[in-house]
Amino acid sequence: MAKYLVQVTYTAQGLQGVAAKGGTVREKAARAAVESLGGSVDGFYFAFGDSDVIVIADFPDNVSAAALALAVGSSGGASVRTTVLMTSADADEAAKKQVSYQPPGS
Repeated sequence: MAKYLVQVTYTAQGLQGVAAKGGTVREKAARAAVESLGGSVDGFYFAFGDSDVIVIADFPDNVSAAALALAVGSSGGASVRTTVLMTSADADEAAKKQVSYQPPGS
């Protein structure tokens, strides 16, 4: 399974829900949503800054990760940014790949 960084930013409506019911309820909901797609949550963190919640999760494929983003984003309570994460070994493998590429202006 691939690892993903999921960054969540709550709308005013979403923040009202967190204030009313608490953070552990949101974590349980996030874990259930990820698991319903065949994934698992490595970590769930509330954060300061641009994102209100940071989730590190495993999904079976990009389609499943996109399905979560669509479900959360279309709910009206939050927006989502999803980033595919790679291991150092993945980066090593990518560096060894032969690529036929011509830079712009060449």
